[in-house]
This record gives sequence, structure tokens and C-alpha cells, in this order.
Amino acid sequence: MKLYLKRFRSLMELLETFPTDESCIIYLENILWHNKVISPFDKKSQVYHLGNHRYMCKNTQKIFHVKIGTIFQGTKVPMRKWFIAIWLIISHKKGISSLQLSRDIQVTQKTAWYMLQKIRTCFICRNKGKLKGKVECDETFVGGKNKNRHWDKKVKNSQGRCFIDKTPVLGMLQRKGKVICRVI
Repeated sequence: MKLYLKRFRSLMELLETFPTDESCIIYLENILWHNKVISPFDKKSQVYHLGNHRYMCKNTQKIFHVKIGTIFQGTKVPMRKWFIAIWLIISHKKGISSLQLSRDIQVTQKTAWYMLQKIRTCFICRNKGKLKGKVECDETFVGGKNKNRHWDKKVKNSQGRCFIDKTPVLGMLQRKGKVICRVI
């Protein structure tokens, strides 16, 4: 079953594919283990199935499940809500706030913020700052307009396209690949 290659075009399609938490766990096991359970404590150890998606490493005698070593480890939020949150974050073009996410998946704002931080850590660039092939570069200045600031926070002599009070950011995009952003 090559379910892990499927792309979900709508939230309804995602909800139909994952009607329960167990279906989410089976999906995660498929992606991480490819039908061969591997112990996170000892990769070469034999693994015993204890039932209810719990396993035991023979060499270390430790009990584990598929969430160990992932962003889902140690959380009480149902897997279905995690999957919905990941889909919402990826599908919103300009991002999503923790308040909006908390309303959408019916959790507290603090929980939504925690989930957002965990999910965003998965999006960190893992290519060690190296890009190959055709690369596009662009820069921008991040910071609000001086005229919109409170009177005691305005920067003097900052009119028009002045960037005295702004932070320069450089972005590099590998065609059909990774993105690197750096504050200059």
C-alpha cells in the first residue's frame, strides 16, 4: 500500500483518508518503517509486537511506539489533529497564526503555538547552506512603515525608501528545490 505517496488536495480528502487516530498511526508506521519495525534504541535489535501499536526492543527491553523520535513524541494531542494542523500550515500560502489554528482544530492557543513551533522545526533547511543548479536570489527589508509607528518609536530622518530601521534579508531558491534565507 503506497499511501504515503498520496497528495491531499482538500481537507475533506484528508479527513476521509484518516477517519481515526489509528489510521494516522498506521500511516506514520508505513512512512517511517516501511512495514519493518525498527527500534529507536537499537537499530539491529529484534522487535516484539505487544499489540495496540506498541513494541519492545529485545536488546534494551524498552517499550516504544511510532511517535518516539518524532515531533509527536510526548504530546497528548490526537494524531488526527496533528495531521490536520500540518495540512493547514502547508496549504495556507502566507502562513497561519496560532489563534487561527487553535480555532480550526479546537485546541487552546498555547497548544496551537506549540504545534506550530514543532511543525516549523521540520521545515528547517537540511542542505547545510549549499544549493546546486540554477539558483534565484532576491533581497528584501523587513520592518513596518515609519509612519505607522507610535510617535515615540518613530525613527528620525527615515522617509520614503530609507532602511535605517529595517532588517535586510537575502533569500536564495534552488529551482525545484530548497530555499535558504539569511539576515544580512
